[in-house]
Amino acid sequence: MSYHKLMMENQTLFSRKLFEKLENHKLTSGQPKILEYLKEHDGAVQKDIACACQIEPATVTSLLFRMEKNNLVERRMKKGDRRFLCTYLTENGEREAQSVAESFESTECIALNGFSKEEKEKFIYFLEKVNKNLKGAKEEMSNE
Repeated sequence: MSYHKLMMENQTLFSRKLFEKLENHKLTSGQPKILEYLKEHDGAVQKDIACACQIEPATVTSLLFRMEKNNLVERRMKKGDRRFLCTYLTENGEREAQSVAESFESTECIALNGFSKEEKEKFIYFLEKVNKNLKGAKEEMSNE
């Protein structure tokens, strides 16, 4: 099977497994990534969330709106400066972020079942290398 088919199929299968574990949480696509990011970067601005999660800013706007409506996040101005609207996890959001983290971890264990520690490290190294290459190609295209 080709690289692109494997990557696309693995992403689809991983997402399905993840959302099976989270089916009672009523999260939509994109929300687990945001919860995971905010767990480590509570109070982030929308631009940083979009960049870190590889989601278009307009999509992040609608995701955050839904998440705010479902009491997962709250948005507040940073020190009265209207230019900086920061996003914080609510108590409910913190619980959901923990569930997401556990679901990511258990899905990752399923995906890497049978890999030795050394194989996992090499695999992650190679994926990071691909990631860096693709990000570099994106930057090169924007400089042309």
